[in-house]
Amino acid sequence: MSAAHVYSIWPKDPAAHLYEVSLTVETPDPNGQVFEMPAWIPGSYMIRDYARHVVSIRAESDGCAVKLRKLNKSSWQADAVNRPITVVVEVYGYDQSVRGAHLDTTHAYFNGPCVFLCVTGQEERKCMLAIRPPDAPLGKDWRVATSMRREGAEPYGFGDYMADDYAELIDHPVEIGQLSIGEFNVNGIPHAIAIRGQSRIDIARVCHDLQTVCEQQMSLLGAPQDLDRYLFLLDAPGSGYGGLEHRWSSSLVCARDNLPLRSDTDISDGYRTFLGLVSHEYFHLWNIKRMKPAVFTPYDLSREVHTGLLWVFEGITSYYDDLALVRSGLISPESYLELLGQTITRVLRGAGRARQSVEESSFDAWTKFYKQDANASNAIVSYYAKGALIALSLDLKLRQETQGKSTLDDVMQVCWDRWGESGVGMPEDGLEVVCEEISGLDLADFFAASIRGTGELPLKKLLGSCGIKYELRQASGSDDKGGKPGKTSEAPGPWLGASLLERDSRSVFTAIYNGGPAELAGVAPGDIAVALDGIALTAANCDRRLRTYRDKDTLELVVFRGDELLSMKVKLELAPKTTCYLQISPDADDTIVSRRNAWLHVN
Repeated sequence: MSAAHVYSIWPKDPAAHLYEVSLTVETPDPNGQVFEMPAWIPGSYMIRDYARHVVSIRAESDGCAVKLRKLNKSSWQADAVNRPITVVVEVYGYDQSVRGAHLDTTHAYFNGPCVFLCVTGQEERKCMLAIRPPDAPLGKDWRVATSMRREGAEPYGFGDYMADDYAELIDHPVEIGQLSIGEFNVNGIPHAIAIRGQSRIDIARVCHDLQTVCEQQMSLLGAPQDLDRYLFLLDAPGSGYGGLEHRWSSSLVCARDNLPLRSDTDISDGYRTFLGLVSHEYFHLWNIKRMKPAVFTPYDLSREVHTGLLWVFEGITSYYDDLALVRSGLISPESYLELLGQTITRVLRGAGRARQSVEESSFDAWTKFYKQDANASNAIVSYYAKGALIALSLDLKLRQETQGKSTLDDVMQVCWDRWGESGVGMPEDGLEVVCEEISGLDLADFFAASIRGTGELPLKKLLGSCGIKYELRQASGSDDKGGKPGKTSEAPGPWLGASLLERDSRSVFTAIYNGGPAELAGVAPGDIAVALDGIALTAANCDRRLRTYRDKDTLELVVFRGDELLSMKVKLELAPKTTCYLQISPDADDTIVSRRNAWLHVN
């Protein structure tokens, strides 16, 4: 049996945010072993060049220094040796996102691609990892939370862990610190949540609700063969939101105030958001972590890997995340329709939907979606949000045109059977082929229009087939997310066609929408608002100020651009009707009600 690679990670200097990571290779390449750090992390499609965080690197063999020669930005080659070689790296960790590594005097968190070198040519070797505590007295009450298999370490303890190969080693994020831990089972499979953050969270309720969501997700595609444990890592700071999926775990960030206290009984909007995040990352167990595009089989973490299918793996996941909440009974159909209306609103408010298809958005994620600028809303469509609406449209179309004999659930089950655990990735046309196979429908025009086209989706008609009314209105203000009817007592005022946000105690124009009043007046991203019609204009008072004017009013807008004071004339307009809300039609016939109930799993 080939000797395992032996890794060790130590929070060497928490105050300086420095990890020390060592790697011993028993049988290095006799021509000079190459070591490499990944350039990106699966699930986040942007080159991040993790090697830039390497502060120092050295190698030794039999107590003697071994020279390392840097080959490129992410790899090093050691001089040839015929004995085991150890490489020691210092890594700076101060990225507080779910994609990075972070270390300070309160905790340690890391993703494998940020800290662990890959032994080029020996990626299939077993990996042993020793997770060491920081020097005393720091960390005396810290615990370790990771989905990596223990190899002698106590539960939630420092010590030895094991992964079958390098790909698995870097797919287990690790959280170390003062943690609140809750445990539960899903179909007999141990699950847990480890929460970092000071709060009075009702962990029992969180575990109950997570179990409910996970059981609903698992009822669709069944438990993966290798799923013998699962861990949610949750950072609960004062503010923040995000998540990243892994094969046996997920890393989540959610504001602590979104989580339920022991005295709470209802599901608040914030808690609903948290449950949707959990549902989204859990669905990735199937849809991207096991079933993935062919070009990701296996991952090449040294360069961009392009696919037009991210809308399938993120968009369909974004469809099922909230759908699982209503199907599990955690939220009502009306609450689900509010969330769906908000998704439709996000898509309709972006002019980029008319310029970029979801296939293009998927392919160009590396350079566009993950590198957005002030023009993003005018040029980019989200493969998450529009992808979810395509999934919705496809599901309702299948249900209507096959009289319920074929659904997107059926499509996903066939796709899972074909590509989920076979080791073969989904071809670029795989989902489309399966849809036509199981439904018997000719869907070529639908896919051409929705995936490769930039027209509007037939949502009003398709939702109507389930007895749901699709309504559009004007936004009532900058904080109006849609999903609800407008307030009849407060008519919306004109709009500027721009986003005005507070940054460093200044109100800054951050996005200028094509064809809107601000763009026509000459406002540019980065301009600092000074006054409108002779009165101070701020992000806080903008909506209120605009309600005092009427459509077609022409006003003087004063801004700073750099250190220059500029005055321009802006002609106000009514905001477009891009805010969506959905309502259950009370007069739908039995066939339509039955179709809606089958879709939402409502009895």
